[in-house]
Amino acid sequence: MQNNYLDNDYFVVLGDGKFPEHDVPLKLLNNARKIICCDGAAIKLLRYGKEPDAIVGDLDSLPECLIIKYNDRIFKDDDQETNDQTKAVQWCHKRNISPIIILGATGLREDHTIGNIALLADYVDFTDISMVTDTGIFIPMNKSKTFKCHKNQQVSIFAISTETKITTTGLKYNVSERCFTNWNQGTLNETLSDSFGISIDKGKIIVYLKNM
Repeated sequence: MQNNYLDNDYFVVLGDGKFPEHDVPLKLLNNARKIICCDGAAIKLLRYGKEPDAIVGDLDSLPECLIIKYNDRIFKDDDQETNDQTKAVQWCHKRNISPIIILGATGLREDHTIGNIALLADYVDFTDISMVTDTGIFIPMNKSKTFKCHKNQQVSIFAISTETKITTTGLKYNVSERCFTNWNQGTLNETLSDSFGISIDKGKIIVYLKNM
């Protein structure tokens, strides 16, 4: 059964996108065991009234005064082949920090939003991770899974590969061994009770659950 992170020990990676406003991500932020900021996200966190436990990135968005002040918790990574979100997630993985909830990764540039969500499919191979926004939660999966939910909760499924056969149970519009060939084909579904299941034969998918 999919974890309910509100009731568990978890770590937050805070991105430099739109800072959370909805009660769900804010509660996650306030109750996190530690907060790892992606570069300039530290500025937004400080404005909110909390301090970062670590700052990871190439530091191109962080003013010199904060680099000096938080020198003891800054981890510079100049790799230009990955973004700051990936650098932060990899930093956590190397230190056995898990599960991870990504906040603040969406809401500004659409290309960054799409890229950050898509990267969840890479992370699921080595860590327990999800992304929570002001509207819902994105959960990557590389194996069949059962999810907790609320009745009539909105669900969308995004396939990374067009060759992944997807079967669902407990949804208003169930599918059986269907391959999605475009991102829209698994969207705008709805749960029927307090749980639903998704089976895949191979590959990876990303599941979106709308906040209630």
